[in-house]
Amino acid sequence: MIEVKQVTKAYGGKRVVDDVSVSIAKGRITAFIGPNGAGKSTLLSVISRLADKDAGEVYIEGNPIGQWKSQELAKKLSILKQTNQINVRITVRELVAFGRFPYSQGRLTPEDWKHVDQAIAYMELQDLQHSYLDQLSGGQNQRAFIAMVIAQGTDAVLLDEPLNNLDMRHSVQIMKVLRRLTDELGKTVVIVIHDINFASCYADHIVALKNGRVVREGPVQQMIDTDVLREVYDMDIPVQVIDGNRICNYFT
Repeated sequence: MIEVKQVTKAYGGKRVVDDVSVSIAKGRITAFIGPNGAGKSTLLSVISRLADKDAGEVYIEGNPIGQWKSQELAKKLSILKQTNQINVRITVRELVAFGRFPYSQGRLTPEDWKHVDQAIAYMELQDLQHSYLDQLSGGQNQRAFIAMVIAQGTDAVLLDEPLNNLDMRHSVQIMKVLRRLTDELGKTVVIVIHDINFASCYADHIVALKNGRVVREGPVQQMIDTDVLREVYDMDIPVQVIDGNRICNYFT
């Protein structure tokens, strides 16, 4: 569904994304991992057309991304960036309703509100849906923005470090929601994530970036490996299998 071919993006003369090619499988969770400054977030921005590429091409369903009209692209791809700022005082329900804008242009139909209600329920925000965003904790805000992205109803969902500001319980909740979106609804999920254990337990495919380049990619069983992780992070990370999951002990 998403093909990235030889994409380069530079800022101030430095290549932040350097000749990257990667295929994003449909109906799977693909995790971008790697150290700070690896180019993960920039690559996600290029894929979503929030940032212009300097070279290469991104294809969505076989068509170059530049050929898509914005409204139609917004029905195919949704993205949640790290920092989300709303300059008006709105409720959770009103925020989630923004996800329906590509369809309703602000005039929501009963079908649109059905999607809003489903997204609120997915993120267990029913009790908070009439609260204002400035009344919520950072984690509750994050869940509300993810609900907005879910309400957009796109084939692909792109998330840039969505576990920021979340405690363990809500981090697990969000990863389980993403797993359900792929397993039950066939969504394609691309996630930038720092915690490699969450990537190990919930992703299908892992792409490791370093210095703007893809250094390794493959299924979880292949990627969560001490030799591979040493190449990515420049540190020895023991890996244990616990309940069938490959868990990294990077604390010692």
